[in-house]
Amino acid sequence: MNIALESVTFNDLDEIKNLQPKGWSDITLDIGFYLKSTFCNPFKATIENKIVGTGTLITYGNTCWIAHIIVGSDYRNNGIGSQMVNELLKKIKKDSIETCSLVATDLGKPVYLKAGFRAVTEFMLLQREKPWIDCSVSKNVIPFDEKYRIAIYELDKEISGENREMLLNGFLENSMLYVENGKVVGYYMPNLKEGLIFADTKEAGLELMKLKYSNADKAALPIDNVEGVEFLKQKGFVETTTQWTRMVFGKDLNWNPQKIFGRIGGNFG
Repeated sequence: MNIALESVTFNDLDEIKNLQPKGWSDITLDIGFYLKSTFCNPFKATIENKIVGTGTLITYGNTCWIAHIIVGSDYRNNGIGSQMVNELLKKIKKDSIETCSLVATDLGKPVYLKAGFRAVTEFMLLQREKPWIDCSVSKNVIPFDEKYRIAIYELDKEISGENREMLLNGFLENSMLYVENGKVVGYYMPNLKEGLIFADTKEAGLELMKLKYSNADKAALPIDNVEGVEFLKQKGFVETTTQWTRMVFGKDLNWNPQKIFGRIGGNFG
């Protein structure tokens, strides 16, 4: 089944709403964000002028992410997902991008494996079973201060392996920092999707987790972050049977999943 790939516009959002997968957050909000972000390129797959799929390429210099690869339920198992992914990979190679990452559901994983992606880790989904027990938060946790902007960018690059300044820039002002001896050791961005927490130490990560998960019913952490998972279990969360797979195409990233104490979402890791 041949498709045409075109750029998404704001006028397409009402029709794209029909592609909403069960259990996902509102995809039109994410695609609206992509449309307003210069580093994101959302596209639509059409058949006879009907939108049957969508996807996005998110680029950070020589690395990128593929996100929101969605095929309408009536058009699945026709190779449309594979066509979209393969077209994106052609563009990635043409632009000499070294590494492409994504987070795959069980439904999408076979498509990405066939295209040449390989699994690098799993994200574990946990769900609250018991009420949160209040606990004090360290005095090292402070609101964002402009003087720490560059330090946050540097810490993010160290942990993610990517230069994501364009993504983080709009969410810094509402972030919370863990600062020790004048050094940023961790940060929490509550307004960046699910609430990003990166921390260089266990102490910083767990203190920032107290802010996020005291009001959350769900959590998703890399299985590599053993301390973070154990902390959530102690605070009333339990593992579910759901896991997502983080995958990569091209050169491996030098990143640190054990320092991710709260992910952004499936579209950004």
